[in-house]
Amino acid sequence: MAKQTNLGPSPLDTLLNGLWRENPVFVMVLGMCPTLAVTNSVTNAITMGIATTFVLVGSSTLVSLMRNVVPKQVRIATYIVIIATFVTIVDYVIQAISLQVYQALGAFIQLIVVNCIILGRAEAFASKNTVHRSALDAIGMGLGFTIALLCLGCVREVLGAGTFMGARVTGDRFEPWGLMVLPPGGFFVLGAWLLVFSWWRQRGDAKASQPDETEKANAA
Repeated sequence: MAKQTNLGPSPLDTLLNGLWRENPVFVMVLGMCPTLAVTNSVTNAITMGIATTFVLVGSSTLVSLMRNVVPKQVRIATYIVIIATFVTIVDYVIQAISLQVYQALGAFIQLIVVNCIILGRAEAFASKNTVHRSALDAIGMGLGFTIALLCLGCVREVLGAGTFMGARVTGDRFEPWGLMVLPPGGFFVLGAWLLVFSWWRQRGDAKASQPDETEKANAA
């Protein structure tokens, strides 16, 4: 349970919120298009995660800075312009660093501008909180999204191609499951991770709800 203070959740709770309690993929089930489309390799998953985190942190920080200046009636349009600016930066940077990765990610780099995680955090959190807290929230959400993509990318690349970041990790007798690098494989792996994550959360909640042994002894 998040530690509450008179001023709200602590900075650490704000940072960790996106990693666990409100993970954008495994809990809120947001950003499904890039999650399913680009996680057929670990490299693509990491690149998309870093790109989304950069846009998320930059846009949330700027939205928080301008929250008292932007009129309420045009706030959504303003958020989209801010997000599109950071997406354009990411688009050119990835293209300059690796044309191969840029081509593999395709239109999903430009589509970060309509990623509901980014616009959702801008409207629900950054527009109502300080710059420091908004940046922490964006970092946590970005890392949570990146970790989720990495979880899918690892499973899909190893099973689908027998490699990890391009290096072979399986024996000669292993026959790659080609389905795993195709879109249906993304659904199967995502479903499996959702089951694991749900079971893990329920197990943790059950342990947390059990009375402490010391409390039992005191009660006796």
